Amino acid sequence: MNRILEKTPLNPTVTRMVIDAPLVAKKSEPGQFVILRVSEEGERIPLTVSDFDREKGTVTIIFQIVGGTTEKLNHLNAGDMLHDFVGPLGRPTETEGLKKVAVVGGGVGCAIAYPVAKKLHAQGCQVHSIVGFRSRDLVILEKEFEAVSHRFCRMSDDGTFGEKGLVTDALRKLLEAGEQYDEVITIGPLIMMKFVCKLTAEFHVKTVASMNPIMIDGTGMCGCCRLTVGGKMRFACVDGPDFDGHEIDFDEAMARSSAYRDFERQAREKACNLFREVR
Repeated sequence: MNRILEKTPLNPTVTRMVIDAPLVAKKSEPGQFVILRVSEEGERIPLTVSDFDREKGTVTIIFQIVGGTTEKLNHLNAGDMLHDFVGPLGRPTETEGLKKVAVVGGGVGCAIAYPVAKKLHAQGCQVHSIVGFRSRDLVILEKEFEAVSHRFCRMSDDGTFGEKGLVTDALRKLLEAGEQYDEVITIGPLIMMKFVCKLTAEFHVKTVASMNPIMIDGTGMCGCCRLTVGGKMRFACVDGPDFDGHEIDFDEAMARSSAYRDFERQAREKACNLFREVR
Protein backbone atom coordinates (compact mmCIF):
# COMPACT_ATOMS: atom_id res chain seq x y z
CA MET A 1 0.00 0.00 0.00
CA ASN A 2 1.15 3.55 -0.75
CA ARG A 3 0.40 6.68 1.23
CA ILE A 4 -0.95 9.89 -0.28
CA LEU A 5 1.35 12.66 0.94
CA GLU A 6 -0.24 15.69 -0.73
CA LYS A 7 -3.49 16.49 -2.51
CA THR A 8 -4.06 19.70 -4.47
CA PRO A 9 -7.04 20.63 -6.68
CA LEU A 10 -5.74 22.21 -9.90
CA ASN A 11 -9.15 23.12 -11.31
CA PRO A 12 -12.75 21.98 -10.69
CA THR A 13 -12.21 18.57 -12.32
CA VAL A 14 -8.44 17.95 -12.07
CA THR A 15 -6.47 16.95 -8.97
CA ARG A 16 -2.77 16.51 -8.24
CA MET A 17 -1.55 13.95 -5.71
CA VAL A 18 1.95 13.21 -4.46
CA ILE A 19 2.38 9.54 -3.55
CA ASP A 20 5.00 7.92 -1.34
CA ALA A 21 6.38 5.33 -3.78
CA PRO A 22 10.20 5.11 -3.57
CA LEU A 23 10.54 2.00 -5.74
CA VAL A 24 8.46 3.55 -8.52
CA ALA A 25 10.24 6.92 -8.23
CA LYS A 26 13.62 5.20 -8.49
CA LYS A 27 12.92 3.95 -12.02
CA SER A 28 10.40 6.43 -13.44
CA GLU A 29 11.05 8.46 -16.58
CA PRO A 30 8.84 10.97 -18.46
CA GLY A 31 6.25 9.25 -20.62
CA GLN A 32 5.75 6.26 -18.33
CA PHE A 33 2.68 5.46 -16.27
CA VAL A 34 1.45 3.59 -13.20
CA ILE A 35 -1.58 1.42 -12.60
CA LEU A 36 -3.36 1.90 -9.31
CA ARG A 37 -6.31 0.60 -7.33
CA VAL A 38 -8.08 2.70 -4.74
CA SER A 39 -9.21 -0.37 -2.79
CA GLU A 40 -8.97 -4.16 -2.94
CA GLU A 41 -12.30 -4.34 -4.81
CA GLY A 42 -11.47 -1.40 -7.08
CA GLU A 43 -10.74 -1.40 -10.80
CA ARG A 44 -7.23 -0.92 -12.16
CA ILE A 45 -6.70 2.43 -13.86
CA PRO A 46 -3.61 3.78 -15.65
CA LEU A 47 -2.33 7.25 -14.76
CA THR A 48 0.74 8.89 -16.25
CA VAL A 49 3.64 9.85 -14.01
CA SER A 50 3.44 13.64 -14.00
CA ASP A 51 6.60 14.10 -11.92
CA PHE A 52 8.87 12.24 -9.55
CA ASP A 53 11.53 12.91 -6.92
CA ARG A 54 14.04 10.11 -6.55
CA GLU A 55 15.58 11.55 -3.36
CA LYS A 56 12.24 11.94 -1.59
CA GLY A 57 10.89 8.72 -3.11
CA THR A 58 7.71 10.38 -4.37
CA VAL A 59 5.66 10.16 -7.56
CA THR A 60 3.19 12.83 -8.66
CA ILE A 61 -0.01 11.93 -10.50
CA ILE A 62 -2.55 14.31 -12.02
CA PHE A 63 -5.98 12.98 -12.89
CA GLN A 64 -9.28 14.21 -14.26
CA ILE A 65 -12.47 13.15 -12.50
CA VAL A 66 -14.40 11.38 -15.25
CA GLY A 67 -15.50 7.98 -13.93
CA GLY A 68 -16.32 6.07 -10.78
CA THR A 69 -12.72 5.25 -9.84
CA THR A 70 -11.36 8.77 -10.30
CA GLU A 71 -14.35 10.04 -8.29
CA LYS A 72 -13.43 7.64 -5.45
CA LEU A 73 -9.74 8.55 -5.78
CA ASN A 74 -10.62 12.23 -5.46
CA HIS A 75 -12.39 11.55 -2.15
CA LEU A 76 -9.12 10.37 -0.61
CA ASN A 77 -6.91 12.88 1.17
CA ALA A 78 -3.35 13.27 2.40
CA GLY A 79 -2.63 10.46 4.83
CA ASP A 80 -4.96 7.97 3.14
CA MET A 81 -3.58 4.83 1.48
CA LEU A 82 -3.84 3.48 -2.06
CA HIS A 83 -4.23 -0.29 -2.21
CA ASP A 84 -1.99 -0.72 -5.30
CA PHE A 85 0.45 1.61 -7.05
CA VAL A 86 2.40 -0.34 -9.66
CA GLY A 87 5.00 0.95 -12.09
CA PRO A 88 6.70 2.44 -13.88
CA LEU A 89 5.10 0.87 -16.95
CA GLY A 90 5.43 1.62 -20.65
CA ARG A 91 8.40 2.95 -22.57
CA PRO A 92 9.90 6.32 -21.62
CA THR A 93 9.67 9.16 -24.11
CA GLU A 94 12.83 9.23 -26.26
CA THR A 95 14.57 12.58 -25.78
CA GLU A 96 18.26 11.91 -26.40
CA GLY A 97 19.87 13.92 -29.18
CA LEU A 98 16.95 16.31 -29.67
CA LYS A 99 18.05 19.94 -30.03
CA LYS A 100 14.77 21.74 -30.74
CA VAL A 101 11.31 20.38 -30.00
CA ALA A 102 7.73 21.67 -29.97
CA VAL A 103 5.71 20.13 -27.13
CA VAL A 104 1.97 20.44 -27.78
CA GLY A 105 -0.39 19.72 -24.89
CA GLY A 106 -4.14 19.94 -24.57
CA GLY A 107 -6.26 19.94 -21.41
CA VAL A 108 -5.27 17.39 -18.80
CA GLY A 109 -2.80 16.00 -21.36
CA CYS A 110 -0.56 18.87 -20.25
CA ALA A 111 0.12 16.83 -17.11
CA ILE A 112 1.83 14.29 -19.37
CA ALA A 113 3.48 16.87 -21.61
CA TYR A 114 5.08 18.78 -18.73
CA PRO A 115 7.58 16.13 -17.54
CA VAL A 116 8.67 15.61 -21.15
CA ALA A 117 9.25 19.35 -21.62
CA LYS A 118 11.05 19.45 -18.26
CA LYS A 119 13.46 16.67 -19.22
CA LEU A 120 14.16 18.15 -22.65
CA HIS A 121 14.92 21.51 -21.05
CA ALA A 122 17.26 19.86 -18.53
CA GLN A 123 19.14 18.23 -21.43
CA GLY A 124 19.73 21.61 -23.06
CA CYS A 125 17.10 21.23 -25.76
CA GLN A 126 15.30 24.35 -27.00
CA VAL A 127 11.68 23.77 -26.01
CA HIS A 128 8.69 25.53 -27.57
CA SER A 129 5.61 24.64 -25.53
CA ILE A 130 2.10 25.12 -26.91
CA VAL A 131 -0.75 24.41 -24.50
CA GLY A 132 -4.48 24.71 -25.00
CA PHE A 133 -7.54 24.70 -22.74
CA ARG A 134 -11.21 25.46 -23.18
CA SER A 135 -10.98 28.44 -20.81
CA ARG A 136 -8.82 30.09 -18.14
CA ASP A 137 -10.53 28.30 -15.23
CA LEU A 138 -9.35 24.92 -16.59
CA VAL A 139 -5.66 25.85 -16.91
CA ILE A 140 -3.08 23.68 -15.14
CA LEU A 141 0.72 23.87 -14.80
CA GLU A 142 1.12 27.30 -16.40
CA LYS A 143 4.07 28.35 -14.20
CA GLU A 144 5.70 24.95 -14.56
CA PHE A 145 5.63 25.16 -18.36
CA GLU A 146 6.94 28.72 -18.28
CA ALA A 147 9.97 27.57 -16.29
CA VAL A 148 11.05 24.95 -18.84
CA SER A 149 10.10 26.62 -22.13
CA HIS A 150 12.18 28.91 -24.33
CA ARG A 151 8.92 29.87 -26.01
CA PHE A 152 5.49 29.41 -24.45
CA CYS A 153 2.27 29.73 -26.46
CA ARG A 154 -1.03 29.81 -24.56
CA MET A 155 -4.28 29.06 -26.39
CA SER A 156 -7.92 28.77 -25.32
CA ASP A 157 -11.22 28.16 -27.06
CA ASP A 158 -12.81 31.33 -25.65
CA GLY A 159 -9.78 33.61 -25.51
CA THR A 160 -9.69 33.90 -21.71
CA PHE A 161 -6.23 32.28 -21.61
CA GLY A 162 -3.62 33.51 -24.05
CA GLU A 163 -4.85 33.73 -27.64
CA LYS A 164 -8.23 32.56 -28.83
CA GLY A 165 -7.91 29.51 -31.02
CA LEU A 166 -6.53 25.98 -31.19
CA VAL A 167 -3.06 24.65 -30.51
CA THR A 168 -2.83 23.86 -34.22
CA ASP A 169 -3.28 27.56 -34.97
CA ALA A 170 -0.23 28.42 -32.86
CA LEU A 171 1.82 25.54 -34.26
CA ARG A 172 0.97 26.50 -37.85
CA LYS A 173 2.13 30.09 -37.21
CA LEU A 174 5.46 28.84 -35.89
CA LEU A 175 6.00 26.43 -38.78
CA GLU A 176 5.00 28.97 -41.39
CA ALA A 177 7.36 31.49 -39.75
CA GLY A 178 10.22 29.09 -40.48
CA GLU A 179 10.69 27.35 -37.13
CA GLN A 180 12.35 23.99 -37.73
CA TYR A 181 11.93 21.26 -35.15
CA ASP A 182 13.72 17.97 -34.76
CA GLU A 183 10.41 16.64 -33.49
CA VAL A 184 6.93 17.62 -32.38
CA ILE A 185 5.59 15.80 -29.33
CA THR A 186 1.83 15.99 -28.83
CA ILE A 187 -0.23 14.86 -25.86
CA GLY A 188 -3.91 15.53 -25.28
CA PRO A 189 -7.37 14.63 -26.60
CA LEU A 190 -7.31 12.25 -29.54
CA ILE A 191 -9.01 14.70 -31.88
CA MET A 192 -6.41 17.34 -31.03
CA MET A 193 -3.50 14.96 -31.64
CA LYS A 194 -5.05 13.83 -34.92
CA PHE A 195 -5.04 17.36 -36.30
CA VAL A 196 -1.61 18.19 -34.89
CA CYS A 197 -0.29 15.18 -36.80
CA LYS A 198 -2.15 16.16 -39.99
CA LEU A 199 -0.57 19.60 -39.74
CA THR A 200 2.98 18.39 -39.16
CA ALA A 201 2.62 15.96 -42.05
CA GLU A 202 2.19 18.99 -44.32
CA PHE A 203 5.55 20.30 -43.14
CA HIS A 204 7.27 16.88 -43.02
CA VAL A 205 8.10 17.18 -39.32
CA LYS A 206 8.55 13.99 -37.30
CA THR A 207 5.75 13.79 -34.74
CA VAL A 208 5.27 11.59 -31.69
CA ALA A 209 1.84 11.18 -30.07
CA SER A 210 1.29 9.80 -26.58
CA MET A 211 -1.67 7.39 -26.55
CA ASN A 212 -3.79 6.51 -23.53
CA PRO A 213 -6.41 3.98 -24.67
CA ILE A 214 -8.54 1.70 -22.50
CA MET A 215 -6.20 -0.43 -20.43
CA ILE A 216 -6.49 -3.16 -17.78
CA ASP A 217 -3.33 -5.08 -16.91
CA GLY A 218 -0.60 -2.84 -18.36
CA THR A 219 1.59 -5.77 -19.40
CA GLY A 220 0.32 -6.50 -22.93
CA MET A 221 -1.70 -9.59 -21.93
CA CYS A 222 -5.29 -8.32 -22.03
CA GLY A 223 -5.12 -6.60 -25.43
CA CYS A 224 -7.53 -3.83 -24.44
CA CYS A 225 -5.05 -1.07 -25.28
CA ARG A 226 -4.51 -2.21 -28.86
CA LEU A 227 -4.01 0.39 -31.57
CA THR A 228 -3.39 0.28 -35.29
CA VAL A 229 -0.06 1.94 -36.09
CA GLY A 230 1.38 1.70 -39.57
CA GLY A 231 -1.22 -0.91 -40.46
CA LYS A 232 -0.12 -3.20 -37.60
CA MET A 233 -1.65 -3.91 -34.21
CA ARG A 234 0.35 -2.44 -31.33
CA PHE A 235 -0.23 -2.37 -27.58
CA ALA A 236 0.06 1.03 -25.91
CA CYS A 237 1.12 -0.44 -22.54
CA VAL A 238 4.25 -2.20 -23.78
CA ASP A 239 4.95 -0.81 -27.27
CA GLY A 240 4.10 2.76 -26.23
CA PRO A 241 2.52 4.93 -25.07
CA ASP A 242 4.48 6.99 -27.64
CA PHE A 243 4.01 6.24 -31.34
CA ASP A 244 4.72 7.82 -34.70
CA GLY A 245 1.78 10.20 -34.99
CA HIS A 246 1.72 9.98 -38.77
CA GLU A 247 1.06 6.23 -38.63
CA ILE A 248 -1.67 6.08 -35.97
CA ASP A 249 -5.24 5.24 -37.00
CA PHE A 250 -6.82 7.98 -34.89
CA ASP A 251 -10.36 7.33 -36.13
CA GLU A 252 -10.21 3.76 -34.86
CA ALA A 253 -8.69 4.91 -31.56
CA MET A 254 -11.46 7.48 -31.07
CA ALA A 255 -14.17 4.92 -31.76
CA ARG A 256 -12.69 2.52 -29.22
CA SER A 257 -12.19 5.20 -26.58
CA SER A 258 -15.85 6.22 -26.68
CA ALA A 259 -17.21 2.68 -26.28
CA TYR A 260 -17.57 2.91 -22.49
CA ARG A 261 -18.30 6.63 -22.14
CA ASP A 262 -21.89 6.14 -20.94
CA PHE A 263 -20.84 3.44 -18.49
CA GLU A 264 -18.07 5.72 -17.20
CA ARG A 265 -20.55 8.53 -16.60
CA GLN A 266 -22.98 6.19 -14.82
CA ALA A 267 -20.19 4.79 -12.64
CA ARG A 268 -19.20 8.29 -11.57
CA GLU A 269 -22.80 9.19 -10.74
CA LYS A 270 -23.10 6.01 -8.68
CA ALA A 271 -19.90 6.83 -6.80
CA CYS A 272 -21.09 10.39 -6.15
CA ASN A 273 -24.40 9.12 -4.78
CA LEU A 274 -22.59 6.61 -2.56
CA PHE A 275 -20.48 9.32 -0.95
CA ARG A 276 -23.56 11.51 -0.42
CA GLU A 277 -25.31 8.62 1.37
CA VAL A 278 -22.23 8.05 3.56
CA ARG A 279 -22.33 11.70 4.64
